[in-house]
Amino acid sequence: MTGGPVGVAVVGAGNISGQYLRTLGSFPDVRVLGVADLDAERARAAAAEHGVPVAGDLDTVLAVNEVEIVVNLTVPVAHAQVATAALRAGKHVYGEKPFTATPAEGEKVFAEAAERGLLLGGAPDTFLGAGIQSALRAVREGRIGTPVGVATATQSLGPEGWHPDPAFFYQPGAGPLFDIGPYYLTALVALFGPVSEVYATGARGRAVRVVGSGPKAGQEFPVDVPTHVQALLTFASGVTASSLFSFDSSIWRTSIEIVGSEGALALPDPNTFDGPLRLLTNGTKEWVELPVEGSTAGRGLGVLDMARALRRGVPHRASGALALHVLKVMAAIADAAESGEPRRLDAAGAALLTAPEPLPAGWDPYAAEL
Repeated sequence: MTGGPVGVAVVGAGNISGQYLRTLGSFPDVRVLGVADLDAERARAAAAEHGVPVAGDLDTVLAVNEVEIVVNLTVPVAHAQVATAALRAGKHVYGEKPFTATPAEGEKVFAEAAERGLLLGGAPDTFLGAGIQSALRAVREGRIGTPVGVATATQSLGPEGWHPDPAFFYQPGAGPLFDIGPYYLTALVALFGPVSEVYATGARGRAVRVVGSGPKAGQEFPVDVPTHVQALLTFASGVTASSLFSFDSSIWRTSIEIVGSEGALALPDPNTFDGPLRLLTNGTKEWVELPVEGSTAGRGLGVLDMARALRRGVPHRASGALALHVLKVMAAIADAAESGEPRRLDAAGAALLTAPEPLPAGWDPYAAEL
């Protein structure tokens, strides 16, 4: 295809697919043409609900010539397999977090895409929302001078109080680091560029947890990952960050605070698309709320930005390189916490990644531009 809206197929019709299908269906520069799932009936139900013309298994949607981007919403252990199949069918791929289950798998997917000249993208795209984008612009404009350090925290008692089947949150590849960490780390890399080194500690508050709601309420399940992880990050740009990821805290907190030579910024929850954004200038005592400008459309902004970039031949922001780097950072944190030794990130790989340019304040996902 050389012009017009970009054809998209969604693979994986689980809970998160509804958000993507609603959002993507509202963008005139994207046409959702197919839904696939291992459960063909579930795929057909999702397609019918959202007015999508084709439904079935993966091969069915990959056979649709007009599909140019596959949105991979399968479970993490299937991300690499589905992405590879889509690439071999000549499709660009945008995947949910994490990019793949392991960095090694991610490297193989990258090699496949490079060989075929195809694009890769990856969630989370919450950093493309109004809140974090306004923060990016404020930092670039020098509102806090030269950034020096960051403190982030995501703290809760974990998802078992509300999720009807939460055991998978406490298995390898999950936990607070891999489940919630991508939102924070993606925002930080978008702000300050690649991470060069990490130190970390990890702890497990309880060996067993209990389902708190739904038909499995009262059932116990094992905890096989650290549930309280603290990391110190050094960015290649010289900025440092301390980050806490915890499912062991009765103190509920979501925060990103940046200090600079001229002031400080308090950012919104990076797992949202909106504000507030607050500024504290050196020598003052009162926080000032800054205007928050941009889109709050929801999950799918990264797919749209990728689609527009594909047509125009320019870089897109929620790139596969960004998603893979964040995966590598999380793996390094987990390894450092287990070993007690610092871990350096691959300098050659990180050098290929640059912090994405902020979206213009007036960027409109509902405009027909293609």
